[in-house]
Amino acid sequence: MISDLKGTFSQISNNNKRSAIREILKLTQNPEIISFAGGLPAPESFPVDALDKIVSDMLCEEGAAVLQYDATEGVTELRELLLKKYQDEGIQCSLDNMIITTGSQQGLDLVGKIFVNQGDVVICGLPSYLGGIGAFQAYGATMAGVPMDEQGMSAELLETKLEELKQQGIKPKFIYVIPDFQNPTGITMPESRRLEIIALAHKYDVLIVEDCPYREVRFEGKPQRMMYELDNNDHVITLGTFSKIFAPGFRIGWVLGPKDVNEKIVIAKQSADLCTPTFVQKIAIGYMKSGLFETNLQKTIDLYHQRRDVMLAEMDKHMPDCVKWTRPEGGMFLFITLPEHMDALDLFHKAIEKKVAFVTGNVFYCDGSGTNTIRLNFSYVNNEKAIAGIQRLADIIKAEMLVGETC
Repeated sequence: MISDLKGTFSQISNNNKRSAIREILKLTQNPEIISFAGGLPAPESFPVDALDKIVSDMLCEEGAAVLQYDATEGVTELRELLLKKYQDEGIQCSLDNMIITTGSQQGLDLVGKIFVNQGDVVICGLPSYLGGIGAFQAYGATMAGVPMDEQGMSAELLETKLEELKQQGIKPKFIYVIPDFQNPTGITMPESRRLEIIALAHKYDVLIVEDCPYREVRFEGKPQRMMYELDNNDHVITLGTFSKIFAPGFRIGWVLGPKDVNEKIVIAKQSADLCTPTFVQKIAIGYMKSGLFETNLQKTIDLYHQRRDVMLAEMDKHMPDCVKWTRPEGGMFLFITLPEHMDALDLFHKAIEKKVAFVTGNVFYCDGSGTNTIRLNFSYVNNEKAIAGIQRLADIIKAEMLVGETC
């Protein structure tokens, strides 16, 4: 072994940190633990039977071609099918705007790779998706958090942050937002707030990275137009994925962005993995063309809607009045705010003893705050386990309140 291996690692490698959520998930491997921790889609939503026929037909019809390399931008037919979905919504876009990535997480990584230098500022919500924060920090980003309210990132506080940075001679590289059913809060940003943030991006000449993994998993309420559509000045880069609406194991995502940005992303992707596997792209094409995509998506929406309702009903029934939580209209998560004196990490260890798990909310705050918050996933656990798990969690919180301050 080399004598000074630590000193041999690159700065980017040293910037990388283990995912706090992945580390928590290691503690939940006991099958007796009811886990609300992972951001996992329900296995019941995966179209296993349909894929059996799609794969068989694909291999018979196309043979070895599906096992070959393809263009870095992605298989043209898949890009065209995805573009049509956007165009059907009235969004103007062309092949130059669409790149297939190996999951939307690769999209986040490539955005970081082409934009971020050591010390550059990236703005995100407080809280925000840990995987996005980590992807940007890996390239040396300094994350600047902007608090959220019930409508998402505060436009007023965003402007305060942008002006503060401007006075210091700092121009952020981009603003990172998850406008639909945000991870971890489940909050959806209304169109009026989206327009306010876009206006600020124009005023301060800053890009927006719009992450949309949950957008199509809407149970109720009116769909909000994408920021990509609302913007008319090439200030928005949008990331999408099949992970929440098809199958996460296929690792298919995409970038919808300005042509000049996508040209850089293609170059960066060429050195990362050459192309997203042709085989899984071809399966996705067959799935979308079969007509099963929309049918199975609705089944997924109905399943998650029911599971969300069960979780909210149990929380309404068992949680103390001073515990607050979001009521998402879609997606996979809700977010709990405990009384200020309570420490979610301490609660987590006590919850594990009672065989229930969650993710502490502080890991989603780039400034380390949010120590009294919790993220719960409602998509993965069945109703019976959800009922038992929420009752256990409520009992643990009530017990803590007996030894600490009360409501």
